[in-house]
Amino acid sequence: MKKTSFLLASLLSAAALFSSAAHAQGVRLGLRAGANYSNLAGNLENETTYNNKIGFLGGVILNASLSDDEFLSVQPEVLFSQKGFENKSAEYKNIFGTTQRREGKVNYNYLDVPVLLKVNAGGLVFEGGPQYSYLLSVKDETTITRTGGLSGNTSTTTVHSQKDLSGLNRNELGYVAGVGYQADTGVSLNLRYTGALGDFVKNDDGSYFDGDLNNARHSAFQLSLGYLIPNK
Repeated sequence: MKKTSFLLASLLSAAALFSSAAHAQGVRLGLRAGANYSNLAGNLENETTYNNKIGFLGGVILNASLSDDEFLSVQPEVLFSQKGFENKSAEYKNIFGTTQRREGKVNYNYLDVPVLLKVNAGGLVFEGGPQYSYLLSVKDETTITRTGGLSGNTSTTTVHSQKDLSGLNRNELGYVAGVGYQADTGVSLNLRYTGALGDFVKNDDGSYFDGDLNNARHSAFQLSLGYLIPNK
């Protein structure tokens, strides 16, 4: 609750700064596109079975300068962001002696809304701030092969679930921090890290990924190109 209150206060403060900046200084629209290099963070069971995955990142930017020289600005963004993980092709046993192998990847498609405080020191950019994320959809392409510990029987299940979000928390609060370079033309190259403050799986019955992800949070490095449209 404290984390949620803190982030909501941060978002409101940033919005107030943006509102005042929009009246006092220039506001520029822009675009961003790039890639996420994502995985899971937190206290995971069998964490060695989860690998990094590459996904798309893209959306719009609104930059409001807080100083005449554009040294300091507020930059909210609205981004479509693909997070998730790949299943490493490795076997592990559960407490009942059953051997399980997972293969394939899982995409979590989010709408990310970071509100960044941005410092532009002669082209060298430092940025950071809170982020609200909303889970749009999930595409699970996991194939599960199980071998019984007692019977030795093998079964294979392929999951292609794109609609079942009942076991997931669709609203997420997190943070973003990064560095980059912005040219005078408005073109920028940015490297960021984004993380979530809460678990994305509801701790109901432990059925989602056999309970491995009950304490899992999204985590991603982002590399992207941005472009701020010049003011007329």
